[in-house]
Amino acid sequence: MKIVLLTKEVEKAKELLFKDEIVSRASILFKDGKEFGKEGFIFIVSGTEEQCEKARELVKELAEELKDKEKEEIIKKIEAEQAKAAEGFGLILG
Repeated sequence: MKIVLLTKEVEKAKELLFKDEIVSRASILFKDGKEFGKEGFIFIVSGTEEQCEKARELVKELAEELKDKEKEEIIKKIEAEQAKAAEGFGLILG
């Protein structure tokens, strides 16, 4: 499961998410929102339903959850970046 959140208070969000013993075990990726035409920071939480629900709860006062088309576009862009990076790394190792 993946959720995409947008916040202007990135330091508070990081602190809440990484200090929580459930959410901190999920994969959490932070990106500058400008890459996606957004003001603030985007973070993507990939994990179990429990981890994602807990993340939503922790930052509900700080962040807006992006959904549907907006969410899918951001996830696709990040996955494409990661695939490109992995491909480049493979070329280095030969």
